[in-house]
Amino acid sequence: MDQEARRIFLINSLLEERGEKDAQIPVSETEQRRLLRALFNVRSPGPINRKFLDIQDSYLREESESKGITRLPDLTPVTGGLYVWQGDITTLECDAIVNAANSGFTGCYVPCHSCIDNCIHTYAGIQLRNACADIIRRQGHEEGTGLAKITPAYNLPSRFVIHTVGPIVEGKLTKKHEELLSSCYRSCLDVAEENRLKSIAFCCISTGVFMFPNERAAEIAVQTVRSWLNETGSDMKVIFNVFKDLDLNIYQNLLKQG
Repeated sequence: MDQEARRIFLINSLLEERGEKDAQIPVSETEQRRLLRALFNVRSPGPINRKFLDIQDSYLREESESKGITRLPDLTPVTGGLYVWQGDITTLECDAIVNAANSGFTGCYVPCHSCIDNCIHTYAGIQLRNACADIIRRQGHEEGTGLAKITPAYNLPSRFVIHTVGPIVEGKLTKKHEELLSSCYRSCLDVAEENRLKSIAFCCISTGVFMFPNERAAEIAVQTVRSWLNETGSDMKVIFNVFKDLDLNIYQNLLKQG
């Protein structure tokens, strides 16, 4: 089965699950990809058959290979074991990548949204949403800000995803916002260390739609990581993953300052 056949199978299966088996599937590959992603995004947590998962896994892993995988040994640290890397975190192969989750914890349900939560859940596969739903069901409440939980990464190149809920800045930035953001980084590092991981890639937690100022967020990220490494004596390799040129310049300058 080639990628097109897998894609059509997955679309048909998800449409049938929604009671929309007679819906027309677009002809173009671009529109088919968009439809499949949207169907992944809106699907609620729940069981699905083994055949679907096998075909989904084959499809997503080939998609990752076609996008190109970046491996940690191919990166050059800025200083010590600290790296800054501009790219798509869903293509990065390391022990764990960090997802900027929302308090609901089961991913972004907006079809084809560009947020990192949506991207990670899309390319990990539907198992990730199910795993996150299990965490919420077991703890009996939404995830608190500044905490972190770990799941397998399923079809992503990384081994694990560490999910953390960052503070949302509405109005003036406060000391509490800063403390919660620092807690996100520290909690993720603690979880990584508890699971004996040797590398972790952080996205720019709470920036963008969560409205934390980029430069201050980066300062807190670097300060917290350096403090944690000094306190624990860990040899954890830490990658600061950025998307925008603005954040790349900020992190490069901060890390070069020592």
